[in-house]
Amino acid sequence: MIRLGPGGNCDKDLISSIKRLPTLSLSAQEIEFTHGIMMKNELAKKAGEIAKEQNIALSIHAPYYINLNSEEIEKQKASMQRILTCCERAHYLGADPVVFHAGYYGKTSKEEAYETIKNRILEMHDEIKKCGWKTTIAPEIAGKHSSFGSVEEILRLQKETGCNACIDFAHLYAREMGKLNYPKLFDKLKPLKHIHAHFSGIAYTEKGEKNHEIMTEEFFMPLAKEIVKRKSDITIISESPITWKDSLKMKSVIEKLQTH
Repeated sequence: MIRLGPGGNCDKDLISSIKRLPTLSLSAQEIEFTHGIMMKNELAKKAGEIAKEQNIALSIHAPYYINLNSEEIEKQKASMQRILTCCERAHYLGADPVVFHAGYYGKTSKEEAYETIKNRILEMHDEIKKCGWKTTIAPEIAGKHSSFGSVEEILRLQKETGCNACIDFAHLYAREMGKLNYPKLFDKLKPLKHIHAHFSGIAYTEKGEKNHEIMTEEFFMPLAKEIVKRKSDITIISESPITWKDSLKMKSVIEKLQTH
């Protein structure tokens, strides 16, 4: 199944957005807690019930200010707490997964960063299980070379910890400096039963991602062809400047490919 939808609301508030999505023939939304978790469990439960009625798959993007590989242990713990608070909201929303940027390499080697982040994820898994929250956590492919989150690192985490994964194709495009081979990439993604993904237009420099841009149908076409060819079970969240409009563009491209 292919689900498409915006990152953030397509209307004035979350409830209105969830109700509007079916009228646009969209079936997913990522709730953006990127600048803070401004939602109580009561609203989360109400929104979750409406999303279930409307057949909208919800997910969450955790705050940006997360670094599980910080030199300061207190910052690692604060980052974990932000993710776990999102997991609590996700439980009441019926949202899955909770997506987050894992952190930066900093002064450590890539392997040291991997081991630290892996251990923090395992600790969060213990807390999620202890609290009985029904959701998963998903480190995201990062667009900057200074950020932890190559496709190999994210898939290794998924294999070794059992966490979920967020495949941000636009970030990967920037990280790979525009040299992205979708057939080879999808071979690597075979272990994922369901692919939770992000996509948008993207600008990049030699350091990687610069900023998200409006998506063109031409830019999306190579990815869309691979999704249709493989009959992928995938959710794609648009992170372009006008998310729901680009979700509709994606829908149009996929439907054209499916009818030919």
